Amino acid sequence: MREGEGKTALVTGASAGIGRAFAELLAAKGYGLVLTARRQDRLDELAHQLTAQHGVPTHVIVADLAEPDASSRIVEAVTAKGLHIDFLINNAGYGVPGTYLKVPWSEHQRFIQIMMTAVCELTYRLLPPMRERGWGRVINVGSVAGMVPAPAGHTLYAASKAFVLRFSEALAAENAPKGVNVTAVCPGFTYSEFHDVLGTREKMNSLPAMLWLNADDVVREGYDAVMRGDSVVVNGRIYRWLIWLIGVVPGGVVRAVSAGAGRRYRKT
Repeated sequence: MREGEGKTALVTGASAGIGRAFAELLAAKGYGLVLTARRQDRLDELAHQLTAQHGVPTHVIVADLAEPDASSRIVEAVTAKGLHIDFLINNAGYGVPGTYLKVPWSEHQRFIQIMMTAVCELTYRLLPPMRERGWGRVINVGSVAGMVPAPAGHTLYAASKAFVLRFSEALAAENAPKGVNVTAVCPGFTYSEFHDVLGTREKMNSLPAMLWLNADDVVREGYDAVMRGDSVVVNGRIYRWLIWLIGVVPGGVVRAVSAGAGRRYRKT
C-alpha cells in the first residue's frame, strides 16, 4: 500500500506552481485529493491527469479565497462529498507590487484575506477532526521573505509570511501531542508563475541561477519535513546558509543589503 491510501489531502492554489507540485506528489503517494483554486479549466485538467496516472479520487472545488465566505464554502463542499481531510496544504498566494500607499486599500484587504485569514480559517475548520482521529498533517507555505528584513515594496508580503511562520510554529507545538504535525515550508525564489503575475519577471531573470529553486524539490522537502514533525523547513542549501548568515551579521548591515536588493528587484 502507498502511504497515502485511505487519506485525503486538500490543496489550495492547486492550479499552478508549488500547489500543483504538491498535488502531483500527494497523488503519487496515494492520497485522494481535493483541489481548489479560481481556474476551473486548470483544476479539471490536473484532476483528470492525476486520476489517470495514479488512480486516486480527485475532486475539484472552484473558489476565490479573497471572498470572506470561501473557506466555509470549501469545507461545506468537502462535507457534502462525504470526505474528511487528513492533509491540508495552505498554498494559495501571490504578491502585490508597489509601496504600501500606492496600492488601494481594497487590494490590501483582498491580500490579507487570502494570505492570512483564509489560512487561519481553513486550518481552524479542518484541524479538530484531525485531532479526533489522532492523525493529521498541515503544511503552510511560507517564504524566506518572512525571515529576513523586508525592503520597500515588500510591505505586506513579507509580513504575511512572517505571520505564517509564527502561526505554524505555535500550531505545531499545540497539536503534535494529538498526532497532528504542522510545518511552515519556507522557500526562496522558486520557478513558477509568481513573478509573471507580479510583473517582475524581467527583473527577476537577472538573479543568479543558484538562487532559483525547483517547485518539485521544494515540495519533496516540505513533505518529508511535515512527516518528520519539523515545524519549519527552509528550502535549498543556499537559503539555509543565507538564513544562518543573517543570524550572525549585524542587523544594520543586513537591512542595508536588503534595502539595496529591494531597489534593484522590487517595484516601488
